[in-house]
Amino acid sequence: MSSSTPFSNRWFGCTCADSETGIPPISRANASNDMLHVLHTGQTRCYNASGQEIDCSGSGQDGEFLRGAPWPSPRFTVRGDVAVDQLTGLTWTLDATIGGFPCTWLEAFEQIDELNRQQYGGHGDWRLPNRNELRSLMSYQAKKPALPEDHPFVHPFLGWYWSSTTAAINPAYAWAVHLEGARMFYSRKDQASLFWPVRGTGNGLLPQTGQRRCFDVQGREMNGSGSGQDGALRLGAPWPIPRFSVAGEVVHDHLTNLWWAKHADLRGEPIAWQQALESVAAWKRERAGDGRQWRLPTINELASLVDCAACSPALPADHPFTGLEDGYWSSTTSFFETDWAWVLYLGKGACGVGYKPGKTFAVWPVGLAAGTP
Repeated sequence: MSSSTPFSNRWFGCTCADSETGIPPISRANASNDMLHVLHTGQTRCYNASGQEIDCSGSGQDGEFLRGAPWPSPRFTVRGDVAVDQLTGLTWTLDATIGGFPCTWLEAFEQIDELNRQQYGGHGDWRLPNRNELRSLMSYQAKKPALPEDHPFVHPFLGWYWSSTTAAINPAYAWAVHLEGARMFYSRKDQASLFWPVRGTGNGLLPQTGQRRCFDVQGREMNGSGSGQDGALRLGAPWPIPRFSVAGEVVHDHLTNLWWAKHADLRGEPIAWQQALESVAAWKRERAGDGRQWRLPTINELASLVDCAACSPALPADHPFTGLEDGYWSSTTSFFETDWAWVLYLGKGACGVGYKPGKTFAVWPVGLAAGTP
């Protein structure tokens, strides 16, 4: 298959299981209808703008549609000092604070090198996870820590964890996730955070982050060979070429199989969260004959658009979208404070939260082909 073919991917069509984890790679079967490379957020409940739990039926919220790759049960398998994530095929240290204390970004790489010299857990290929891998552990129906309910990890730290992905908006910063509530933001590389080693290449469910270059702690570009940085390893499912195709007023993302409104500002002004849900529902009714199920995207669907090599906007260079704004509402409620909802800050690529009653963010509808499970 040509590298320019939209669905080219070295995992697609492979049915053999990983020799170590026993987890088979994902398949591109039924690609015309399936959402790809986007995880279910874990959210199963719905909440109104005041934070009160409500019936999900007809709400248009994340908890109603449950979109994304479903989580297996059990989610994790423990093998000695490590845990295999049955969803992604990645292997994590069972001890979530294996380093003991917060450290700088460079020190995190150095401590993982030491774990490899010691053959921790019988392996010498531990590394710092990239942004997508670190986010894959998060549950948006949990807090303190924001991990799946059945997680087996010990000593999870309710603070920041480093990723191997540099922040494009300022290469002296790197992406980190806060385990208390799952926020993804960037931190200065000479500041201190925890690290959580991972190993393996996964099963192809997680895509690449888009990062292609490596940077030192001062933000200067460097030769990344042997650095362990995301820009050197580039792990994950490769992006198709072309990434997007335009069909009138809508755009098809060939990586995820999601459809997006080409004009990325449905209302033309910042609105409150409930208005965002209602606006997309009205747009869906207006387009009832187009064969797609339009709704407000989950935070994982919004984050799937992010190119970690770009900022202002944090989108792939070949994107065709117009009317871009800095922040977008998702349909995912913040479980940390349920009168807040998850937001993608598109200028930076950050995943944060916004107060639901505030008229502060834009609306960007997402859709799937009718009949999608």
